[in-house]
Amino acid sequence: MKDITVEELLHQGYANLIDVRSPGEFFRDTIPGAINIPLFSDRERAQVGITYKREGQAAAQWLGMQIVSPKMEALMNAIRQRGEELGEPPTIFCWRGGMRSRAMATFATFAGVPVRRLTGGYRAYRKHVVGTIEPYALEQPVFLLHGMTGVGKTELLHRLEAAGQPVLDLERMAGHRGSVFGDIGKGKPANQKMFDARLFETLRRYENAPYFIMEAESRRIGNATLPNFLMQAKEQAVHIQLTAPLEVRVQRLYDEYVVPFSWRPDFSEKVEAAFLKIARRIPTEQAKRLKDALQSGDYRTAITLLLVHYYDPRYENKQDSYVTNIQEQVDAADLDAAGKRICSVIDKFLDVR
Repeated sequence: MKDITVEELLHQGYANLIDVRSPGEFFRDTIPGAINIPLFSDRERAQVGITYKREGQAAAQWLGMQIVSPKMEALMNAIRQRGEELGEPPTIFCWRGGMRSRAMATFATFAGVPVRRLTGGYRAYRKHVVGTIEPYALEQPVFLLHGMTGVGKTELLHRLEAAGQPVLDLERMAGHRGSVFGDIGKGKPANQKMFDARLFETLRRYENAPYFIMEAESRRIGNATLPNFLMQAKEQAVHIQLTAPLEVRVQRLYDEYVVPFSWRPDFSEKVEAAFLKIARRIPTEQAKRLKDALQSGDYRTAITLLLVHYYDPRYENKQDSYVTNIQEQVDAADLDAAGKRICSVIDKFLDVR
């Protein structure tokens, strides 16, 4: 067993990370790329914690041993298999590099399974992330994509990223699309810790990028708040306005929200719950039409009404502050052509700097 620091982990780029905390802890936040091989289940962890409070450390350790002993062979097999699959000794961590990761690493060493252990655990990683993010400043130019809901900003970011462009996909980091319907099909939105970690890892991956491309987002996306340096970067960005006809936007939103997820039993319930959050902000007659469309499953009509009577008016009001800053207009009706046009805008800007 070898102990490594967060700095060594990041510098040497270890990819084989195993979080041995309980599934609930892992689900809330972890180091991006880690898998979960938990020493205790959530219930078992709670039992050990209660025993510690009532009877002290020795009793809690004894209970932990009783819980873990029957499943130790399965845990070691999982760790060994992970190491063989990736061809790299796993790096094991828990919350603060304490007893859970030490126990797993010690058993693995006795079993002849090579492992590393992260000193300070996830808490040390989190401290490093915060210490990096808070004073961070983007020195590279940022190209900011604007456009009404459904215009294709997210899809364009994905295509540009796939083509090798340095993209900051903030919605993906947040696990949320940034609207009242933004978590449909996304699972639970990321908390601030997980968002920060994903942003940190993306910045590390693109540390030598000559520029960044990102979508114009509000300060808050789902459960995450953008750090100050991103808000400042937005103000100084090259602003690119994307446009597309209403019917194109409706179809894109239908393909993104309805086609992949409408089969789920809770889909209509989630959509109606989201609608109720904004119903008062839509003119009464249109809100009734919208509600009827949702209840009848006429989602194309519902999307059209949402765009025309809710999202578009709010976008236009918000966009007033950017009117004098928009430097380029790009027709996004054809996303392939729009991607090429954005790249040419970036090239032109960099050539004249």
